[in-house]
Amino acid sequence: MAETGITGAGNFIIDHLKTVDLWPDEGMLSLIQEERMANGGCAYNVLKDLALLKTGIPLYAIGVTSRDADGAFILDDLEKHSIDASMMHVMENVMTSYTDVITVIKTGNRTFFHNKGTNKYVDIEHFDFSRIQSKIFHIGYILLLDTLDGPDPEYGTRMARLLKMAKDSGLKTSVDVVSESSYRFNKVVLPALGYTDYLIFNEIEAGRTTGYEVREKSGRLNPANLKDTLRMLLDKGESELVCIHFPEGAYAALKGQVPIFVPSHELPEDYIVGTAGAGDAFCAGMLYGIYEEWDLEKSMRFANAMAGICLADISTSGSMKSLEETLEFMVDMPLSKLAI
Repeated sequence: MAETGITGAGNFIIDHLKTVDLWPDEGMLSLIQEERMANGGCAYNVLKDLALLKTGIPLYAIGVTSRDADGAFILDDLEKHSIDASMMHVMENVMTSYTDVITVIKTGNRTFFHNKGTNKYVDIEHFDFSRIQSKIFHIGYILLLDTLDGPDPEYGTRMARLLKMAKDSGLKTSVDVVSESSYRFNKVVLPALGYTDYLIFNEIEAGRTTGYEVREKSGRLNPANLKDTLRMLLDKGESELVCIHFPEGAYAALKGQVPIFVPSHELPEDYIVGTAGAGDAFCAGMLYGIYEEWDLEKSMRFANAMAGICLADISTSGSMKSLEETLEFMVDMPLSKLAI
């Protein structure tokens, strides 16, 4: 097998971004000041961010859209950014997954209304591993892919079975999880960890999977619980790498090695416009570093830089930069002084 490129599979979502003058009381009127469409969802965001690095790495998309305007937008956007969409599937009579993202102009507060649409139907039948020739197979979000999140009598979940198939095909696997307020993490997420080579979580997802409270009620990180969470994730699964990221930085370890912490960048006042997509930008940066066989610290630094760059726009990928520009940001933008 030729091992070149990265495959992004799972959630392809259209974000309908609307900025409004105020959040109305129920039954009252609010005026839309601005609106646009943008990419959303784990696979779509990660692939788009990697494409905007302009490195020429082959990128492949696997997901399900509908024969509607949002589905056409996704397929056109993939083509525009040279992302291979030959393994995308199109359904009839179901809407492409979308999210209405409503931002109040004066406060910056955002509210989300999500329609799962076609993503509910992504299943093992949509994956032909004889055609997937990439080095890395990244899929997500677990907990937002209804069919793949479903039970499997042998592997626990259909997602776990799919990841086992990917590994049997010689692929390195990576997963991402959506942050949700639920108690499904142990039941739905844990089965996948046995077939995941690169586990890249935020602190909320990591904590809910292991049961540790990574943040105190005050909002501050709990370093002891963060370290225990990383250790448990390494022990519970077969991952070569576990990385937990959060606004203050990232904490990660390779199997059998000492964990390291890399702080995030200190950003100028009023720099942050939106936080949507920052976790996916971090994930894209980690996957790029892994793909290029960088050492762990450099990969984490680069991932933090991509997340920092993402914060400069209200959309998920609107501010992403080329590889050269991202490396300049990584070197020039100061790091916070936080230590854990």
